[in-house]
Amino acid sequence: MNVIETKRIQLRKLALTDTDSLAEIFADTETMQYYSSTKSREQTTQWIKWNIDNYANHGFGLWAVILKQTNTFIGDCGITLQNIENEIKHEIGYHIHKKHWNQNIATESAIACRDYAFEVLKLNEIFVKTNIRNLASRKVAEKMGMTFRKTYPSKSRPGELSCFYSVTKEEWLKTV
Repeated sequence: MNVIETKRIQLRKLALTDTDSLAEIFADTETMQYYSSTKSREQTTQWIKWNIDNYANHGFGLWAVILKQTNTFIGDCGITLQNIENEIKHEIGYHIHKKHWNQNIATESAIACRDYAFEVLKLNEIFVKTNIRNLASRKVAEKMGMTFRKTYPSKSRPGELSCFYSVTKEEWLKTV
């Protein structure tokens, strides 16, 4: 069952059968350049299990991104709870296979998750947290209607800065 569907993609719950496809993305150094490291196949399995637990405990998590035209798994995107400056906040995150970069798939997926956050989860604000140097993710946040809020020291990459963006439900309602 799909959680969300847009013109080009379907978002559905991750399953352990997605491990190989997601592990390929997580093993790529270019894709994971703003993370503390790449992930092994076992770490990818744990990532999927964490999301399965999130579905059960919170009703959301990162979902598989499926390209409708070919029914191909191309990444994950969704909502998780993240610690941003010692506050637990709802964040939109994603990992898209690099052969699908620069096609607005991350933006399309993230916008669908933003709308889900406000329409279904009834949240008052949604965030994106990223490395300050990750210009592509910062552009996706801006395309979602988010505003840059601040920078803070990165916990996963000592000596670097993270930043976060957000959009409130009130700000979002002005655009729909």
